[in-house]
Amino acid sequence: MKWLETDTENCSVRRALDLVGEKWTLLILRDAFNGVRRYDEFRRHLGLSEAVLADRLRKLVAAEVLRAEPYREPGARTRYEYRLTPKGVDLWPVLLALKQWGDTHAEVPEGPVLDIRHTDCGAPV
Repeated sequence: MKWLETDTENCSVRRALDLVGEKWTLLILRDAFNGVRRYDEFRRHLGLSEAVLADRLRKLVAAEVLRAEPYREPGARTRYEYRLTPKGVDLWPVLLALKQWGDTHAEVPEGPVLDIRHTDCGAPV
């Protein structure tokens, strides 16, 4: 059977994009990989609306890509930190590939913003 004759409703790429293929979702994941944990930090760093951020975080938690861990500062209500789950960590090669593609094909004159290096040897990743 030829590709154009197949049913693409059950395509793995399509299912993955349904979950993480939206711009803000990928940027939330990028920030999570870079240590952002709290709602206010995501909001401040990404500059997106509260409604969009809350929706994306809710979807990522429901899909078990992120987990919400409660914390409470003295005198404040309970809030949540968002941590990558093993399922979320498995998206690292996807984000790294997008970064590398962007560095090559969507570069800016100043060069890449982020230089990723191996912790032990310091070689570029």
